[in-house]
Amino acid sequence: MTNFNPGDYLSAAVEIARTGGKRILEFYTPGIRIEQKTDRSPLTEADRAADEIIERRLRALTPDIPALSEESAVIKYELRSGWKRFWLVDPLDGTKEFITHNDEFTVNIALIDGDKPVLGVVHAPVADLTYFACTGQPAFKQRGEEGARTIRARRYEGGKPIITTSRSHADNGTAAFLKNIGEHDAVALGSSLKFCLVAEGTVDLYPRLGPTMEWDTAAAQCIVEAAGGRVTDLNRRPLTYNKPSLLNPSFLVSGAGDYDWYRYLPAV
Repeated sequence: MTNFNPGDYLSAAVEIARTGGKRILEFYTPGIRIEQKTDRSPLTEADRAADEIIERRLRALTPDIPALSEESAVIKYELRSGWKRFWLVDPLDGTKEFITHNDEFTVNIALIDGDKPVLGVVHAPVADLTYFACTGQPAFKQRGEEGARTIRARRYEGGKPIITTSRSHADNGTAAFLKNIGEHDAVALGSSLKFCLVAEGTVDLYPRLGPTMEWDTAAAQCIVEAAGGRVTDLNRRPLTYNKPSLLNPSFLVSGAGDYDWYRYLPAV
């Protein structure tokens, strides 16, 4: 593929994410059947249904670009390592939030070029809220059929920071990190929406010192970076993708500027 421009696929990826979100809402009722994966995380009919329609639409959009999804069969690294670019999809990020009906779940679609996310869409079906971005363009937020507006991460200038953390995944490392920071305002939230709060300048920081997978972060990372923020491991390096293991390292999502949040990390 010559003259590759991720922006050529952005509007289509947004529509595909919205289509996946509508499919999920068809199952958003009490009594949905819940299974358990081998890693003990939950799986529902909505995960499978959204995965099927998103992958089908992506194949139609870009027959020459493969897709890797949380719900698809595991693709060995020996095959993935030859991919120049690929779609990375979480058809239902925040299955626990979906099950508990707190509305904080999303559809995540990213396009990876090499080892970097160059296009990202995060769609929250219940709120009909979509965040999207691609390399070389600003990040955007759109609610329903309203016009999209540009978003920017804010620069922390001191004082009491606003920090978002996972609603469903508490860990001792994050608790120690927050204690080291001291007084702060806390916002608990599910799914990749935490990244989006940093991207839109609502919060200053999202620390994640527990396990996540590549499909959990790629789309939102693209949005944060396009908005002027950072998504880095604890050695201050941007997260990369299509690794032999799809498990992410611990990371910090921070706004604009170069404030040294890393100094608050607990000693290992």
